Amino acid sequence: MTGVTNEAVTSPGGAEQLPHGIGSSLPSADIRAKTEGTFPYASDLWAEGLLWAAVLRSPHAHARVVSIDTTHARELPGVRAVITHEDVPGAPRHGRGSADRPVFASEVVRHHGEPIAAVAADHPDTARMAAAAIIVEYEALDPVTDPEQAFEAPPLHPDGNLIRHIPLRHGDPEATGEVVVEGLYRIGRQDPAPIGAEAGLAVPRPDGGVELYVASTDPHGDRDRAALVYGLTQDLVKVVVTGVPGATADREDPGFQLPLGLLALKTGCPVKLTATREESFLGHAHRHPTLLRYRHHADAEGKLVKVEAQILLDGGAYADTSAQVLAAAVSFACGPYVVPNAFIEGWVVRTNNPPSGHVRGEGAFQVCAAYEAQMDKLAKKLGVDPAEVRLRNAMATGDVLPTGQTVTCPAPTAELLTAVRDFPLPELPKDTPPEEWLLPGGLEGAGEPAAVRRGVGYGLGMVQLLGAEGTDEVSTATVKVHDGVATVICAAVETGQGFTTLARQIVQETLGIDDVRVAPVDTDQPPSGPSCHGRHTWVSGGAVERAAKMVRTQLLQPLAHKFGMSTELLQITDGKITSYDGVLSTTVEEAMEGKELWATAQCRPHPTEPLDADGQGDAFVGMAFCAIRAVVDVDIELGSVRVVELAVAQDVGRILNPAQLRVRIEAGVTQGLGAALTENLRTPRGIVRHPDLTGYALPTSLDAPDIRIVKLVEERDVVAPFGAKAASAVPVVTSPAAIASAVRAATGRPVNRLPIRPQAAVGAELA
Repeated sequence: MTGVTNEAVTSPGGAEQLPHGIGSSLPSADIRAKTEGTFPYASDLWAEGLLWAAVLRSPHAHARVVSIDTTHARELPGVRAVITHEDVPGAPRHGRGSADRPVFASEVVRHHGEPIAAVAADHPDTARMAAAAIIVEYEALDPVTDPEQAFEAPPLHPDGNLIRHIPLRHGDPEATGEVVVEGLYRIGRQDPAPIGAEAGLAVPRPDGGVELYVASTDPHGDRDRAALVYGLTQDLVKVVVTGVPGATADREDPGFQLPLGLLALKTGCPVKLTATREESFLGHAHRHPTLLRYRHHADAEGKLVKVEAQILLDGGAYADTSAQVLAAAVSFACGPYVVPNAFIEGWVVRTNNPPSGHVRGEGAFQVCAAYEAQMDKLAKKLGVDPAEVRLRNAMATGDVLPTGQTVTCPAPTAELLTAVRDFPLPELPKDTPPEEWLLPGGLEGAGEPAAVRRGVGYGLGMVQLLGAEGTDEVSTATVKVHDGVATVICAAVETGQGFTTLARQIVQETLGIDDVRVAPVDTDQPPSGPSCHGRHTWVSGGAVERAAKMVRTQLLQPLAHKFGMSTELLQITDGKITSYDGVLSTTVEEAMEGKELWATAQCRPHPTEPLDADGQGDAFVGMAFCAIRAVVDVDIELGSVRVVELAVAQDVGRILNPAQLRVRIEAGVTQGLGAALTENLRTPRGIVRHPDLTGYALPTSLDAPDIRIVKLVEERDVVAPFGAKAASAVPVVTSPAAIASAVRAATGRPVNRLPIRPQAAVGAELA
């Protein structure tokens, strides 16, 4: 992967050739517009007669709403509408998992920033002033912020505080090992911090419907929820996906577009809403804070005998996708290791903290940090190298998960771990003058070189691919070819994962047509599902491939018939159609002349099943694996940490776009770096502190270490289209565990929470 670029190459004849087809580094079609600042994001939208919206949000984490007085807001000049819960014509509640979240709070608020009312006015300042003029009388209530207390606390919802409980029982409960290690671990609240403002535009239609222009990652799901709230049929609500600035989660507050449509329907005018960064922090879902207790049993050689664990996820005020996240956490609680006996208890509860939901690698992320810490403890107790302990237990294809599911996909975990272990370590700065050292804390770090200790640690992680537990994974795509141009129509949203580039490559490879375009996404197209878990590489890419192959058959059939051969004996290469015997040779352009071809196809992977009462079942379609070796420098006096290098080995199935794959892995590693060292959204008594990018510390380019992609294992998954695996989630899961492992190696301290606090890294190096 080293040295891959997006540059064009020159053919032997001297003509410039752009990257083409599967396996090439085809650049994104919108890369120039995004670089030049001309790409149309949702915040750039405009319409004639536009009104501006503002939302009033609760200043309390938990309170009873005594009264809402909108009189003063309605009397302000320029205000066109003020709406509360009384103005919701359809379902008063919505939600991705269960419909437990009110559009507007009416009787009680359950988290800081919950919407109370919304305003539409002719100027954004007027809208904000009107929202501030709404008088709400609250009766403050004690918030439930500790998930452990949620079990005994008064119910926050009519159905209680427990969202889901999963007991997993696998093997012999009486099994014990000669060596036992235990640990208690805490994972903080990471915000997905989407690039760009969350914004949208709602436009009323003459037929009584409404169109929503939003940066949605799940347009059909958003449409269905909006239609229920608006009291309209689905055909009267249309979601048009505008430019998504990038997403590592569901991105938007799930209720963001609902006030927009309500205001547009009430005023009969287009209404625009652009959230402030503070509103984004308060509204959208975060990674689940988690408490984990572990006990590992092993024999004298370090082979695992039994794993016992308790996992408690803080779901925040509403259910969202918490039930699915818990399933991933419990299922992957033992990691990519062979564990004959496993007994896991998992819970996810409601609290008065901000809502938690889908963030890249959810569930698997939290448990990886814990089980890898346990492997370090086991290695230390046995006096064995940490990498060696992991290798003795590494999972392979054919092994069985604690859920009872056999791993049928490629699982080259030992190969990955060996690759990073054997990669040369970065040199020590022993010959560099102390005043030129890059110390932990940056160029202006206050530390002393003598206080710096270097540590090497390992992380081995796994994630699910696609949805789980019976989720109907299906996508539909249409490929049309006319006048030498191919168009792909598929409702798979491009969130930065590279689907539109992949779709172009598939059609180029299959049909030999260079000019391939991907149509904008809206809900008039058949659904393709949300952009998560690598779905669109698999199911949407698979649908595009099938549709393109159907068009290919339509194109080749007349030629095959004319020459008395089957289409299988014809091939398309570099825009030319040739037969196996050389009798036929023509160009795709000539064969297409005067024709318009199209085909629609679906891709639906094999079904999965829900976990049963013992946490058993074939719940996952596929899995991906990653190994990372981290090298860190730690100032043991100040507790500051500098990540020197992260060496990555990953199983990718098949490399579809080398340059794009590298970027996805590097981005995932860097997101994990933030979770390991800096990112923690603090919520004392449920109140979000510093909801901005000054108080919430994202890693920058100055924080990013050298990222060495040392090995990419191309062992194709036979059930996946192209044999490829999604690439970005598993390095997010693995890198924090590796960094924590390296800090443990440098300091000898346990490091049992993420992000790593300075006090956890302070102390003398142990022998």
